[in-house]
Amino acid sequence: MTRAAAKEGEPNGATAVPEEIKKEEMEERGQWSSKMEFVLSVAGEIIGLGNVWRFPYLCYKNGGGAFLIPYLIFLFTCGIPLFFLETALGQYTSQGGVTAWRKICPIFEGIGYASQVIECYLNIYYIIILSWALFYLFSSFTTVLPWASCNNPWNSDLCVDILNSSRLDNRTLPANATSPVIEFWEKRVLGLTDGIHKLGTVRWELALCLLLAWIICYFCIWKGVKSTGKVVYFTATFPYVMLIILLVRGVTLPGATEGIVFYLKPDISRLADPQVWMDAGTQIFFSYAICQGCLTALGSYNKYTNNCYRDCIMLCFLNSTTSFVAGFAIFSVLGFMAREQAVPIAEVAESGPGLAFIAYPMAVTMMPVSQLWSCLFFLMLIFLGLDSQFVCVESMVTAVIDMFPGVFRKKGRRELLILAIAVICYLLGLLLVTEGGMYIFQLFDYYAASGTCLLFLAIFEVICVGWVYGNNNDLTSDFVSVLTGGQGANRFYDNIEDMIGFRPWPLIKICWLVFTPGLCLAVFLFSLIKYTPLKYNNSYVYPPWGYVVGWLMALSSMVCIPLYAIFILLKTKGPLKQRLTQLISPAEDLPQPKKHMAGLSELKHKGWSPLAQEVLSITERETHF
Repeated sequence: MTRAAAKEGEPNGATAVPEEIKKEEMEERGQWSSKMEFVLSVAGEIIGLGNVWRFPYLCYKNGGGAFLIPYLIFLFTCGIPLFFLETALGQYTSQGGVTAWRKICPIFEGIGYASQVIECYLNIYYIIILSWALFYLFSSFTTVLPWASCNNPWNSDLCVDILNSSRLDNRTLPANATSPVIEFWEKRVLGLTDGIHKLGTVRWELALCLLLAWIICYFCIWKGVKSTGKVVYFTATFPYVMLIILLVRGVTLPGATEGIVFYLKPDISRLADPQVWMDAGTQIFFSYAICQGCLTALGSYNKYTNNCYRDCIMLCFLNSTTSFVAGFAIFSVLGFMAREQAVPIAEVAESGPGLAFIAYPMAVTMMPVSQLWSCLFFLMLIFLGLDSQFVCVESMVTAVIDMFPGVFRKKGRRELLILAIAVICYLLGLLLVTEGGMYIFQLFDYYAASGTCLLFLAIFEVICVGWVYGNNNDLTSDFVSVLTGGQGANRFYDNIEDMIGFRPWPLIKICWLVFTPGLCLAVFLFSLIKYTPLKYNNSYVYPPWGYVVGWLMALSSMVCIPLYAIFILLKTKGPLKQRLTQLISPAEDLPQPKKHMAGLSELKHKGWSPLAQEVLSITERETHF
């Protein structure tokens, strides 16, 4: 509405001016400038450290090539359907990870809060890996890599030079001998203490590296999709350049063939072990950023007619292909290292931080021009983790701004919000760069963002969209018939058809209704039944209070769903059946499929109004100043 029009609508035009000023202050939500920005942002988020240090290890540990069978089953029945669901939800509602669920089904808004709790934990601890990688990168600019020998102030008498270990008689080695690369990691980088009860002091070098990581992250996203969309052109593509260079170098090393065969040699008998299927399922959830709110937030900046279906299929296959190819780059080097040390490959194969900060650094010390390969490897790790980190922060910022648009969609407010989040997360992250911080890091990794939490959220996501969503236009339905008819998937397919112009493959809808909730529930229950307490390095047992803290972090996200459902049920007025009907009805202002518009207009003409309006007004008041 123009200023002139406002004045015409008022007797003197005086009351319209403050409202117009408010509208001028409100900034546009924004959209991706091009499809490529969306694709690269999602690729940067989902293709991260897990593709390099987790998938290859799980593949060899769980039967080599045979592991691809459960992996592909979970990819097609859980990974792609959930990935597409969350992305399409964001594009359809144009809302972040919390308000998107409020819009389509208010009683399940707790899913959004649960995902944001997990994101909070990720924002605190994931960036710690970048601080370690930065430390190693800076340490690589030396004439001799500091972890290549035992001639350093931090080395103990038990340190044995690995490069010469093959020429030593095992009888002359101390029983508890360590390598220079392990001592560099534990004594120089971490300054590791005896346990979580003894945190010690902050490692100031790591604190500075962490500060640098947060500064880079802040300036990557401080202007929203305008800056994020441009930064990902480099941060999402550069790791592929590094990966290709390391792959070519790896496969040309002696012993590379043995490493690759070890990586892929199938062992079908391993498929009888339920743990293999558990690992395949959780790997899909970790590597596809499912149930974290990121995909919904990124999808919300798409144009309404964007073909998100094609984008999701392409991105899923890109992600899994990257994981598979990364295995060749990693295991070719591990095969070379095993050959140089004359030990079985299984003895040098590691996953997680052990691969990135012990096994691979040890391998580069055996290569000519080791400083170059060390720099390239850690640059790859930094850029793999960087875009996953800043997209995760961007997703949280999007969720908060969409919950409080009147507060944060004003000039300068977004930058202040990101700064506040960065400062708070940095201060909390200092706990993880103390001398005992590694023990806290492991608690975060094992409990706070565990596969168990993600599986729990996934079950409710598909129940919401597949079985509950879409009651407002079908007035013949009552609450029970909605829960038993699977109308939600049909209604969401209508929305998707309205966006992209056609209906996706029917298998995805069947997965939402049957396969995805069934498999997620099975793996969730199995993870609880087979739960084993965390041990650092398979040796250090945490004190009981440490496990209590871990489980409190895990439960803090999962309880959001039932607690919010109970809260909104009590908050809504009317008989129970009416409240339930209101709480499963989508917002009236959501785009309606064209084929339903005629029937809806006719019903409104007869005097019908959507029941959800009262509930939405309640939730709007709850989250707006």
